[in-house]
Amino acid sequence: MNKIKILPKPSKLFPPLLLILFFIIFFITLFINNILYIIHPGHAGVKWSIYTGTQVDYVYPEGFHLIWPFNKMYIYDVRIQETSKELDVLSKTGLKVHMLFSIRFRPKYEFLGLLHQNIGIDYPNKVILPEIESVLRQTIGTLGSDEIYTSGQKVIADAIQKAIEQLHQRYILVDDVLIRKIILPDIVANAIKFKIEQKHLVEAHEYIVEKEKKEAQRKVIEAQGIRNKYQIILQAIKDDKILHWEGIQATKDISKSENAKVVIIGDKKGLPIIFNTSK
Repeated sequence: MNKIKILPKPSKLFPPLLLILFFIIFFITLFINNILYIIHPGHAGVKWSIYTGTQVDYVYPEGFHLIWPFNKMYIYDVRIQETSKELDVLSKTGLKVHMLFSIRFRPKYEFLGLLHQNIGIDYPNKVILPEIESVLRQTIGTLGSDEIYTSGQKVIADAIQKAIEQLHQRYILVDDVLIRKIILPDIVANAIKFKIEQKHLVEAHEYIVEKEKKEAQRKVIEAQGIRNKYQIILQAIKDDKILHWEGIQATKDISKSENAKVVIIGDKKGLPIIFNTSK
């Protein structure tokens, strides 16, 4: 007689566990970008919470960070960055000036949360460029076309420095603002260039004239010195006492020579007689 085997009933827990595992994998896959954040070198993060808002008292450094999926992490580049822009402005005389400038900047690391809360991640276009552009427009608007090439650079630099100080108060550090190019219309640029060249030629001519005047004065002083020298010599020659004294000094020098054999005979007013022979 054949025996009937009774198979065990399938577990009722297997399908629910499989379903739960499926939902976990689906949840992780769906929200992985909102849970896991990797902050690369030279960057920092600011967390926004659905309950507390922007976290301003802590900046998330480089590395691996996990947050709740209903929160969000904003990543900032905290290294020195550079942005450039071309700009057309009008001078005091209504002349159109084309400029190319660039700005080197970075956010203040410790105030990154406040920067995000008050301005946002697009702060270069919202604050930095408009601020510098406004300063350049106002400053060049007070300058004439020739001043832009001469004293205008210092005026522009001073105005930019004030703008940098204002940006500093908005949690942004501006390393430098570089005016890379200033272009004027060709006819104006050529006229200014010619004017500057003529000015330099006049200054060079004035320098040459002044140099010649000083050279002439030097020659006059030199001639006066020579004249005074010969007047003193002539006066000394006329004075017998001076000649007599000089003769005595010369006689002493000759008498001290060991190899000399000298006989000097003078008259009444001349030199004394000195006889000196070598051994």
